[in-house]
Amino acid sequence: MNRKDVANILYTIKDPEIPTLSIVDLGIVTDIQVQKNRVDVVLTPTFSGCPALKVMEEMVEEKLLKQDEIDQVNVNTRFDHQWTSDMISEQGKKDIKKIGLAPPKKSCGGVTWDFIEEVDCPKCGSPQTVLKNPFGPTLCRSIHHCENCLETFEAIKTVH
Repeated sequence: MNRKDVANILYTIKDPEIPTLSIVDLGIVTDIQVQKNRVDVVLTPTFSGCPALKVMEEMVEEKLLKQDEIDQVNVNTRFDHQWTSDMISEQGKKDIKKIGLAPPKKSCGGVTWDFIEEVDCPKCGSPQTVLKNPFGPTLCRSIHHCENCLETFEAIKTVH
């Protein structure tokens, strides 16, 4: 088994909060090392208090240990590099939009209030939206209303 094989297995593990999104496309799998029958995986959480972190660690370990070629799995959560929403893959952004959430914009190195306020509607694509609350059901989401299709929706905040 090689790194690519392990990554393909990890693509099947979904984020507990956004079940259409793999943890790889979310960008939290930041390193994979394979040595014989041992695999080391590094996760960089979206934020230090993420309530789903322990669940994701357990899902990675459980999924990899089901493979005949793997005898040992070490899942390490590290905070030495900060996760940013730019780490979400293009496929991940599509997966986020599939469930009616607006994906984050590319931060290009900085985030301003405009990144939270100016969000296109994930349902109709209209930029005519209004920020209703910068604090959604989780720390990484905000609540918006579309003035075109009249839908209220959540957006994933741009984090840098």
